[in-house]
Amino acid sequence: MAIRAPAQFVTSGAGVRVPAIIYGTAWKKTDTERLVALAIDTGFRGIDTACQPKHYDEAGVGAGAVAAASRSGLDRGELYLQTKFTPLSGQDPNRIPYDRDAAITQQVTQSFRVSLRNLRTEVLDALLLHSPMADMSQTLEAWRAMESLADAGGIRQLGVSNFYNLADLEELYDVVGVKPAIVQNRFYAASGYDAEIRAFCRERQIIYQSFWTLTANAAFLTDAAVLALSAKHGRTPEQILFRFLSQIGVVPLTGTRSVQHMTDDLAIFDFEIARADLASLERLLLR
Repeated sequence: MAIRAPAQFVTSGAGVRVPAIIYGTAWKKTDTERLVALAIDTGFRGIDTACQPKHYDEAGVGAGAVAAASRSGLDRGELYLQTKFTPLSGQDPNRIPYDRDAAITQQVTQSFRVSLRNLRTEVLDALLLHSPMADMSQTLEAWRAMESLADAGGIRQLGVSNFYNLADLEELYDVVGVKPAIVQNRFYAASGYDAEIRAFCRERQIIYQSFWTLTANAAFLTDAAVLALSAKHGRTPEQILFRFLSQIGVVPLTGTRSVQHMTDDLAIFDFEIARADLASLERLLLR
């Protein structure tokens, strides 16, 4: 299979280069290894997963990444591997990858070690807190455990996911030593598309990553204005949405199982939406 040139990159406030579109691996189950290898073969250089057997096969991600890198002659430094520490509330009670009775600090450390083993790497490019803990005190305990792992050289940058309350994000940012470099949230109308959170991220060079981007925005993809731009550029509506997001500073995740859609997703950097059209799309999204 011919390999595309790698997708464009953005750089976080932590100085880490992150692909401008990332392959997401939730819900892939036994297809994870094959699909991750296919995504890398097609040209993806960023893979998102989690140490959460309920929704992810993290070991499958590692196996697929190693197989594809071996075929393609890629060095480890050419792949961006991002995973998550998932609190007990988000785990399958029968498949928790750490000691459920341990203190939060130990749970984070145990999960981190499992992730290194699953992903067959010595360093994580990013570790995200998959969701806030039960209260801010516990959230900070988990974050400080992540900070210690980063300070020891095991993680290049830290981030959060499913943080929809700006006040919580501000409080975390203000009190921690290692600042979050990534916010990964569901991108949908019910949260107002995180307009305030995205502004907060822009001001601090935090990379905002979107997931559930296509599924939650079917109406946007069929809007007349989007279809007109699709025809104008000779691109699919999905490409228009992903390119729009990349141009306004959002890094989208895509979880497609189709090699054609993978190719289409990576091709969003081959064209540019005019500034006036970007403004029209943003008004459409936030109406």
